[in-house]
Amino acid sequence: MERFGVDLWLAPAFNLHRCVLCGRNFEYLSEDPLLAGRIAAGITHGVQSHPGRGVTIKHLACNNQETNRLNSNSRVSPRALRDLYLRAFEICVRQAHPAAVMTSYNLINGVHTSESAQLLEVILRQEWGFDGLVMTDWVVDGMTRSDMKHPRATAAATIKAGNELFMPGCETDRQGILSALRGQDEQVELSRSELEKQAARVVRMVWALAGS
Repeated sequence: MERFGVDLWLAPAFNLHRCVLCGRNFEYLSEDPLLAGRIAAGITHGVQSHPGRGVTIKHLACNNQETNRLNSNSRVSPRALRDLYLRAFEICVRQAHPAAVMTSYNLINGVHTSESAQLLEVILRQEWGFDGLVMTDWVVDGMTRSDMKHPRATAAATIKAGNELFMPGCETDRQGILSALRGQDEQVELSRSELEKQAARVVRMVWALAGS
């Protein structure tokens, strides 16, 4: 990381091996949440023991298939979600305090993970005590097709839910945020205080990595 000037590593990825056809299984760690969480925590401890270096654990959550991964809706019961799909992330967050978390493309029970305040603010931050940065996976206009069943996640809704960094970001996303701030978005109303809260979290992360 130091050689390439990388401060924040977009890894480790440790969703569970739930389908042999998942194209990311080669980088995921295990089919067992306890094992995956412990290994991810070890990786996180190792990387972040170096000053000015952080990891981004991903993909929160239920990113366990490759087919239609940009627009799939994972239907999961609360118990299965807690006991299986979130358990590894909880272990890593509580034991190793990763610098950042990346949300997944898929929806969970009809809600984009990047737009879920229940997942990001309630579970991740309030219950697990996460105090780092939350970012999306790479959500770009080119990924959106007219035949997609679910609408694309938006920057404004993502910010309102507690996700600080909408990646990679474009002019359309900026205009969407401004529209929500002005009360011109029929779906999302974004306040200045909500935007400032998320912007402050980004700045704190920059300071934390640069000041180490």
